[in-house]
Amino acid sequence: MEKIIFFGLAIPILCFVFYLGGTAIMKGFKAKVENKPEKQEENETTDMQSSSDHLSDEITKLNELLQKGVLTQEEFEKAKKKILEK
Repeated sequence: MEKIIFFGLAIPILCFVFYLGGTAIMKGFKAKVENKPEKQEENETTDMQSSSDHLSDEITKLNELLQKGVLTQEEFEKAKKKILEK
């Protein structure tokens, strides 16, 4: 009789524990999927930083050409404007 009472209580409790564990795992997977676009936005931010580094490098090269006298001030301004419009 004691075994019947024990299993009558233990089986529903074990089922409830497995149910809670399963729902927690599924919520974790769902949260992981929902957070993936945030990581893509971080990559886009990194790409934007590298493009700004690229722009500053180009402007620096133009400035060097201006300092050497290869470019005039007007040519420098036009080239800089063209680079910044990209």
